[in-house]
This record gives sequence, structure tokens and C-alpha cells, in this order.
Amino acid sequence: MRHLKYIVFFFLTCLYRQNSNAAGSEQDFTAGNVKDKVIKKDSSGTDPKPVADPKEAFKNILNTALTGDGVSGARLNPMAVSFVEDYIAKHRKSYLAIKESKELHLTLMDQVLQQHGIPKEMKYLAVIESHLNSRITSWAGAVGPWQFMPATARNYGLVVNKYRDERTDYYKSTHAAARMLTELYAEFNDWPLVVAAYNGGSGNVHKAIRKSGGSKDFWTLQYYLPNESMNHVKKFIATHYIFEGEGGITTITKEETKDLLNNAAKLNEEEMKKSTAYNITGRFSAAVIIKYVEMGKTEFDRYNPNFDNEIALNGKYNLRLPVQKMNVFIAKRYEILEESMQLLLKPAGGTQ
Repeated sequence: MRHLKYIVFFFLTCLYRQNSNAAGSEQDFTAGNVKDKVIKKDSSGTDPKPVADPKEAFKNILNTALTGDGVSGARLNPMAVSFVEDYIAKHRKSYLAIKESKELHLTLMDQVLQQHGIPKEMKYLAVIESHLNSRITSWAGAVGPWQFMPATARNYGLVVNKYRDERTDYYKSTHAAARMLTELYAEFNDWPLVVAAYNGGSGNVHKAIRKSGGSKDFWTLQYYLPNESMNHVKKFIATHYIFEGEGGITTITKEETKDLLNNAAKLNEEEMKKSTAYNITGRFSAAVIIKYVEMGKTEFDRYNPNFDNEIALNGKYNLRLPVQKMNVFIAKRYEILEESMQLLLKPAGGTQ
């Protein structure tokens, strides 16, 4: 009997210690007392890797935004810093969740937009319009991922009636959005103004241009736009930074684009000497060129900044490559162009 009491006492003591330790761990976690914890070595005898600090990732985005030291080299305009900082802090977590859960829809949009020669980053308009929710309806009656009003949707080829509403179709509505974006870019030749016009209409953008004394620079005319349209552009820019980790050709004005290309990372004298340029025309893809000439993306981007966007908008580019890699490109250029076109025209499907 005495042995039985000892066994029961030992069991209850262990259970009490286990519950106390669990409670203590929970209290430490909720209090955020991470520094007071002792980090034990794992079974291999090495210290476990520290968990990535989300604040550090957030700080890195802002640093890249201000310095423009990402692959694209795009720098955030100082007039947008405060807005973008607040927007990223508020929406980063939820938008990264969308990036993961809606990967197939984002890929589909990439393919459709590129078929129309529109930079794929314009898909972030749909993110801020609807959070990529195909069934969402605004208070004004706009529907779908691209938030088309009925009349606008019909103008760009979508069926909208009491039996069928193609505004909810990701594939078809993205084609319609691409047609609209193509018209707006032909009208303004500037992506921030395209975003403003998509939100508030071309008329409001033209009115803002007139009121600003004829300026077509968004940062100059922004205060003459409706407040919603002005902020829509800044939301788009912030969203681009959340998804891409940096800015790009669609987050800067036409004048800023010229400055970016002029001030792109310069090749040193030795690299210039060992490289050569070749004027190309056609919808070549950087990814396909990189594959054929066996070149890293970062290195290719240094030689050819904003290649895909320039090709999409202008259909031509003064390609620069190291001499040996250029010889490979010239020998394989027809195969590269054919594969680039196949990639561009690859059916995206009609995912709902």
C-alpha cells in the first residue's frame, strides 16, 4: 500500500510540474519576454536559427523604396513616403496572405496582361480594387476582381445581363482590363496617371492637368485630382512594394522613368569593353534569353535594365550582353523569339 502511495504522489508531482512549465511558457510568450528565454542547442549541437523578424523585413522594404537599390532601381518619390509607410504597415500581412492564397489567379493575370503588352505589375490594381475577390460588389455597383461598372464592362467586351455576369470571370475580366489599360496608356503615356484614370476617369485626370498649368507629372497635379484617385495611385505604389519588395516601371512617372534609365547601374569599363549591343525588335522575353545564353537574372538586369517592360511598351530594345553570350543570342535569336512568343501566348485558362 505504501508503494502505491509513492507512485500516486510521484505521478501527481510530475503532472503539476508539467502544467506549471506549460503555464510559465505561455505567460512568457504573451508577455513577449523573448530575451529572458534560454535558447538551447538542438540535437546536432548547433544553435537554432533565429526566427525572421517581420519588422526587419518591413524596414528593408522601406529602405529599398527610399534608396532604389532593388533590381529595378525604382525609387519612391519623397511625396509618397508617409502614405506608403502607413499603408504597408496596415496591409502587408493581409496582402502577403492574398499573394499566397491567390497565386494561380495572379499567374493568370500575368499571362493575360503580357499578351496585351501591359506590364504584369498592373495586376496590383485588381488587388487594391477587390482583394482579388471575384464576387465582391461595391456600393456603386462595380463587380468582380477589376471592379467594372456594367456599362464599362460591356464597352470592353464583357457580357453583363440578368443571366450572366462576366465581370466575375478572372480570365475574361482581365482581358477587358488589359484593353482598358492599353487605351489609357495610349492617352497618358504614364502609368501613375493610368491608375488615376482607371479609378476616377480620364476626364478628371485631364481636368487636373489643366488646373496644374499643363503638368503631366502626377506629383505636381495630384492635389487637383479627386482625393480617392490621388490616394488610389499611392495605394497601388504601396501594394507593388508589398508584393515585389521594391518599386518598378509602373510606380514611377514618365520623367522618373527617363531618369531611372539614364542613371541605371553603369557597367564598368572592363564590362563595357567585353560586351556588345544589338538592336532587337519583337516580343522577346528576358527569361527565355537568360535560359539560352546561360546568364543570371541579376547580371542580365544590370546589362539590360527594365528589359521586359521596355519590350512590352515599345517592341524594341538595344540589348547588351558579353560578347560570347551575344554570339549565342544571335545564333539562336529566332528560336528565342519563337519560344518567347509561345510563353507570351500560352493559354491562361478561365479560372473562376
